[in-house]
Amino acid sequence: MNKLESAHVQLVREYIDALQSGSPSDALRRFFTPDVLQVDLPNRFNPNGNESNLEALLQRVEQGRKLTRDQRYKMQSCVEQDHRIAVEALWSGTLNSPLGTIVAGTTLRGHFAMFFEMQDGKIFRQRNYDCFEPW
Repeated sequence: MNKLESAHVQLVREYIDALQSGSPSDALRRFFTPDVLQVDLPNRFNPNGNESNLEALLQRVEQGRKLTRDQRYKMQSCVEQDHRIAVEALWSGTLNSPLGTIVAGTTLRGHFAMFFEMQDGKIFRQRNYDCFEPW
């Protein structure tokens, strides 16, 4: 942990590292309050957006792992204000199987903005603005 980083920022970094390393979804529970809500704003893969409670969030992590491998998150910036953290990250992942017109083995790339609200030292709310590059 960087001495200048708060415990909240460190927790968000650990969460992103756990996603990248493929930690089992049950191991991710520790990062969230039981009543967490994750909101995904509309994007090319999810045109209507989505809201997920803890169980749905963990299920979606597992679905994402089945779909992609070699997921990488490169944090470009991280800004903290009180109990809120904003992260800008570059994401990439390689498809395990075809997805629509995209062939297996294609590496997808995205520019993500993730906004976290912390409560009791855990993630209470998360909003994702995922912008995927053309394929």
